[in-house]
Amino acid sequence: MKRVAGLDVHKDIIFACVTKGKYQSQVKEFDTTTSGLEELFHWLIGERVSKVAMESTSIYWMPVWRALEQEFTLYLVNPYFIKQMPGRKSDVKDAQWIATLLDKDLLRSSVVPDKTIRVLRSYLRRYAQLQGQTTRCIQSLERQLSQCNIKIASLTSTIASKTTLNIVEAIINGEHSVDVLMEKVHGRIIKSKGKEKVRKALQGIIPELFIKMKKMRVNILLFH
Repeated sequence: MKRVAGLDVHKDIIFACVTKGKYQSQVKEFDTTTSGLEELFHWLIGERVSKVAMESTSIYWMPVWRALEQEFTLYLVNPYFIKQMPGRKSDVKDAQWIATLLDKDLLRSSVVPDKTIRVLRSYLRRYAQLQGQTTRCIQSLERQLSQCNIKIASLTSTIASKTTLNIVEAIINGEHSVDVLMEKVHGRIIKSKGKEKVRKALQGIIPELFIKMKKMRVNILLFH
């Protein structure tokens, strides 16, 4: 006879209970370490469990879900819904109550995409985070160049252009000579804007503090 299990997932510990009709196991505790999740997995197998339910609290359920999804039908349930269900006795623990509700088919699972979709979403979120970091670094770099009175950003298509980054890299390495910085400018810019205009754009007032701050941001840009 197939049974169901309820999991009460916390940061460092998981409380588990197996139920089927009148049968209910003792509430068992497992660590949330990888070895603890493996122990939970094998215990559920030994208890002949087919369905497992847990609450969608914080992010603690995620590794538990990954550890169990290949073998069991999983239910991720909104904690608010479980708290609204009537009939719970005061001495019944969360894991027991979740198992009882699942056994009576009273739980509705939230939609959890399959593994492939979850991986793609993780990549997209990380890409968006990196793009945001890059944008903030570019904006900060542009502000600092303006404070140093270097106007090269006005002559390029983007502050993150190769010309601008080469000039900034030369400056943070201690090179302030306009003639040397001119060598970093793409010939197309000099031709379209004029040599004298480019020279004036590279004549700045550069405090040591800004050199150090720009160095940090250029490293981030180059890393991404």
